[in-house]
Amino acid sequence: MLKGFKQFLLRGNVIDLAVAVVIGVAFGKVVDALVKDLLTPLIAAIVGKPDFSAIKFTINGSLFAIGDFINVLVAFLSVAAAIYFFVVVPVNAVMARARRGQAPPDPTTKQCPECLSTIPIQARRCAFCTSPVSPA
Repeated sequence: MLKGFKQFLLRGNVIDLAVAVVIGVAFGKVVDALVKDLLTPLIAAIVGKPDFSAIKFTINGSLFAIGDFINVLVAFLSVAAAIYFFVVVPVNAVMARARRGQAPPDPTTKQCPECLSTIPIQARRCAFCTSPVSPA
């Protein structure tokens, strides 16, 4: 039983997942700090106040606390923007730079000249319209 547990723990995907969770939690703290310490004061400087929770209205005795929703929405958009501009864009730029010298992979499909269906590159006859096609 312990041997199986040891194999489970030492598989690459379990360790990768554990590392990803730890890094994700640490990165979450960095993004939270960025939003709380930089973006929220910036919003406060532009709009006039960083907290919208006081915005509410009542209809037929039902309280609509729309300010809380606005706070959560602003926080979500701030986190999404921070992740996009500080993680996704730089990683995409690095990946594009790394792929610059590589040749594109060979195609595995082609189009039938008659019906324009996508068929395997080695096909001699279209599976959709049965017209003969030239091999690649």
